[in-house]
Amino acid sequence: MMLASVAPARMQHQGGGTLEDMACPERPPLCLYLVRHGETAWSRSGQHTGRTDIPLTPEGEDEARALQPSLAAIEFNRVLTSPLLRARRTCELAGLGGAARPEPDLLEWNYGDYEGLRSSDIRAKHAGWTVFRDGCPRGETPEQVADRADRLIARLRAGHGNIALFSHGQFACVLAARWIMAPVLAAEHLALTTASLSILRYNPAHPDVAVIALWNAAPPFLPRFGMLTATDPGSA
Repeated sequence: MMLASVAPARMQHQGGGTLEDMACPERPPLCLYLVRHGETAWSRSGQHTGRTDIPLTPEGEDEARALQPSLAAIEFNRVLTSPLLRARRTCELAGLGGAARPEPDLLEWNYGDYEGLRSSDIRAKHAGWTVFRDGCPRGETPEQVADRADRLIARLRAGHGNIALFSHGQFACVLAARWIMAPVLAAEHLALTTASLSILRYNPAHPDVAVIALWNAAPPFLPRFGMLTATDPGSA
């Protein structure tokens, strides 16, 4: 799924710093590199794809390969991926498959009765419907998805260093919202293109403040982190 509220390949940096600020400090307490999987037939058509295990399109595989130069320079402590094929294959093609471990909490929203439907199909019967407020019958509620994101964040915060997460569009938006302690409904204002990279971390100048340091960056606009300096003065 691609939401419409953020332009494709848009990089947003907290604090108004330079490109160097987007790279994580040399020894951060925690830095999450959040990757959405590459294109599938259903992401192209706008169909809700929760637990249906469909492959990447050839274009989606090319998107995933294009992530490799940016990720190659980063030393990851852990690599976690949704168990679904589209996320695992993206991880492999991005060059991190050998280190990856499955993480069920990175699965996409369970859409229940709305699996395979487009938002326009659902709103034709339920005017004003949004998954982030209304959830899905016989699928997950917003509260259940928030609980899953919070559980994952709590476990990740017990770790340190760079962690790669390969996941899905709408769950990843919820994860980012919950990272900064925003309600699930705030995820409605986020969007991820396929095979995009976002960075969730703490503000180096205020280590107790969680920030979205980079959002929805995709090749060719995605920086090669090895070309960036390791220092990050943050913002006052």
